[in-house]
Amino acid sequence: MLSDKIKLTAKDILEKEFKTSFRGYSQEEVDKFLDYVIKDYEAFHQEIEELQQENLRLKRQADEGTKRPTPQPAGNTNFDILKRLSNLEKHVFGSKLFD
Repeated sequence: MLSDKIKLTAKDILEKEFKTSFRGYSQEEVDKFLDYVIKDYEAFHQEIEELQQENLRLKRQADEGTKRPTPQPAGNTNFDILKRLSNLEKHVFGSKLFD
């Protein structure tokens, strides 16, 4: 699963401390950039969660669809069709058909 492969959390990024040196990076710029990274990371994490939930829902739905027998439409067997046709002929042509 993807969550097993993700090593960092937004909290890990937020709490990361960097050593400073005389000619190091601007702490303010690094912090701003990490804020952007955290927002993206949280958005990606949320999207992954939503997609995983949808994936599970669709898998369950597909499983239910394959497990249920396909219902036969009411009255569509050959016998029922012939019976309906016979009744329709009797209604349209009356007893003339059988004289």
